Amino acid sequence: MVREVDPKLAVTRVATLEQLVADDMARARLTMLLLIVASATALALGVIGIYGVLSYAVSQRTNELGVRIALGESPAGVLRMVLRQGALLALTGIAVGLPAAFALTRYLRTLLYEVSPRDPAAFGGMAALLLGVAFAASYLPARRAGRIDPVQALKRE
Repeated sequence: MVREVDPKLAVTRVATLEQLVADDMARARLTMLLLIVASATALALGVIGIYGVLSYAVSQRTNELGVRIALGESPAGVLRMVLRQGALLALTGIAVGLPAAFALTRYLRTLLYEVSPRDPAAFGGMAALLLGVAFAASYLPARRAGRIDPVQALKRE
């Protein structure tokens, strides 16, 4: 059809509009995929880190937690105490990470589509997700701390 209109015009890329748009968006898709993989890896490392720190803390404090339970602290109270430690770790990370993420959003502006780089819902949602993941990572060490047998903990000392 182009040659019928003007035979002197050079036709170099013959493709449908969908193919041209897909080719144009391929780099942005790859960048977003890499960012998603990096984010998931960072989240997994955070979960493993919080779990590891709290698990180690519980194992180091077995005697203290056994004494607390022997003196009348309920297992639920010990569980809450360890969960509170995990929440404190997560809240500290969020308090440090939110301002840093807020400052670095200008580098991601070109990758965002119909979303403000400083969208409060996105920042709040991620903070809530991180807090929830930290709570889940803290639960197993906290449950183990709540099940400490005071007699066995005191015998270890």
